[in-house]
Amino acid sequence: MVVVNKDEIIPVYEAVRDDSNDTNWLVLKYTDTEITVDSQGTDYEEFKSKFQDDERAFGYVRLITGDEMSKRSKFALITWIGKSVKPLQKARVSTDKAFVKDVLRVFAIEASVDDVSDITESKIREAVVKAGGANYGTGN
Repeated sequence: MVVVNKDEIIPVYEAVRDDSNDTNWLVLKYTDTEITVDSQGTDYEEFKSKFQDDERAFGYVRLITGDEMSKRSKFALITWIGKSVKPLQKARVSTDKAFVKDVLRVFAIEASVDDVSDITESKIREAVVKAGGANYGTGN
């Protein structure tokens, strides 16, 4: 069974959720039998670069959505299982994700991906907006 290092993860999670903090993403990765914070930052391209074909990881990212009348923060949880991950390790991710979701609790969408082309900022933003329902802009 994997251990999720809550004491390490919670402060970083709270920083990502804090609109007054520049940190807008975090990545959790496996280290032996523990899931810990691998990295955090402010640049989406750097976030994307953290997902490798031979790794399992969890990403959490804050995106600003809305229209010119109303801006709000929305969050996405990304479960990454690289294409080169062994089958038994792939199978364990679904169980481990439940423990991760005990810490990373608030998100608008959840995406399970194995290709970085599926986690471009535009694709994740589009999914978050779609999950949010109506978009009442003025058309500008």
